[in-house]
Amino acid sequence: MPMKLTNPLAYPLVVLAGGVFLVAGVRLLRLPTVVALPGAVAIATVGAAVLKGREPESLGLDNPRLEAELRQAKERAERLADQANDLQAESLDLLTETHQVELLGIVQYACDRTRELPAKLDAMATQLSGRGSLLSVDNLTKQLQEAQHKQQISTGVAREQWQRLATSLERNIQLAQQGEDAREAQVVNLSTLIVDAGGVLQQLQNKLRSADLDSDRQTDELRELGLELNNMQESMDVLMTPQ
Repeated sequence: MPMKLTNPLAYPLVVLAGGVFLVAGVRLLRLPTVVALPGAVAIATVGAAVLKGREPESLGLDNPRLEAELRQAKERAERLADQANDLQAESLDLLTETHQVELLGIVQYACDRTRELPAKLDAMATQLSGRGSLLSVDNLTKQLQEAQHKQQISTGVAREQWQRLATSLERNIQLAQQGEDAREAQVVNLSTLIVDAGGVLQQLQNKLRSADLDSDRQTDELRELGLELNNMQESMDVLMTPQ
């Protein structure tokens, strides 16, 4: 792949290196200026291209903190997707009996949705590239209404999860109404959900490895963890999908 040209002025250190080469070449090595000057330019240009290549690819957002938060969320999602791959393989090895088909389906579905997270975050980055494109008050209000509806029809841990999401969305609406950039808060909420989902997935993996799979009580606990993970995926979808 050819090296892309990069403006050296964006990288003061390479400009300094080129300047040092120019001065040293002319004064110490007695190089003609017509030789030293192109050499200095080449050093600065190539150095800038190398440094640019080491930087993570920009997500094209207008808020550096937002881009950093989204990049961190993507890294967490990628780690979670790798963990889901492992769990998916383990569940296929361990849940082989006919009466375990439903539990296997729940675990496999949760893993499939977890593996989709990095791609969904890439799509979210595109949606966030224009200020307010995803987070207008109207769209946030629709997300809040969906979370509140899910809360009303859910019970137990799922109900608590939807309550927390609704509270976060209410704060984001206040930010948007005050003219603040609510996108950053939205991504922080999403990143927190990814961390929480990682904890539940780890519990599910540990339980699957140690449980007596012939015990109805223990398989019920596994089922509840799988459903909890799926519920978290639904909460993430609310945050990532424009209404």
